[in-house]
Amino acid sequence: MTFLSPKDGYPQPIVTGTTTVGIICNGGVVLATESQATMGYLVASHRAPKIHKITDHIAMTISGSVADAQQIIRIIRANVNLRRLELGRELSVRAVSQLTAILLFQNRLFPYITMLIVGGVDEEGPHIFTLDPLGSLLEEDKFAATGSGSVIAYGVLEDGYRENMPIEEAIELAKRAVKAARRRDIASGGKIQVAVITKDGIKMEVTE
Repeated sequence: MTFLSPKDGYPQPIVTGTTTVGIICNGGVVLATESQATMGYLVASHRAPKIHKITDHIAMTISGSVADAQQIIRIIRANVNLRRLELGRELSVRAVSQLTAILLFQNRLFPYITMLIVGGVDEEGPHIFTLDPLGSLLEEDKFAATGSGSVIAYGVLEDGYRENMPIEEAIELAKRAVKAARRRDIASGGKIQVAVITKDGIKMEVTE
């Protein structure tokens, strides 16, 4: 997360961070984050929501500027609802990701400072996509991580991920990845938020 703080009359960057992960598993998607929001050396919140429901079967993790991420969530929810009414059907995970990419690209000259993971289940199965601040829609992944703790989380995900792993194993792997980042990344902390997305909907929980 990046904020601006005045110093000697000039804006100075204050860099903050987070850790979010997404995993495709057998029959669903698991998203997980920690709960700490920081501003420089200040812990602003221990309970910051970082997983947001977009539809009944699609959710989004946020990392970066809180205000920017919240604005993106509001705009995407509204556009997804309008598009669903126009089409008369639910949007796919890729379609929601593409709408988000368009929004980010349109604002590339004054970008939203955020990295996002869009995850969900549609008629084609479970999917996750990662987007950068300029709207690059990266190739679909089996697992992904964003934020200042992502390098640490990726190490755990690379070591522990396997194809078609059960949802329970994916949950434990996601938790391990976030816990590892939480131990080593000073900007990551607080309880772990987990969202399990299947064809039956989204289940959210908060754990230690």
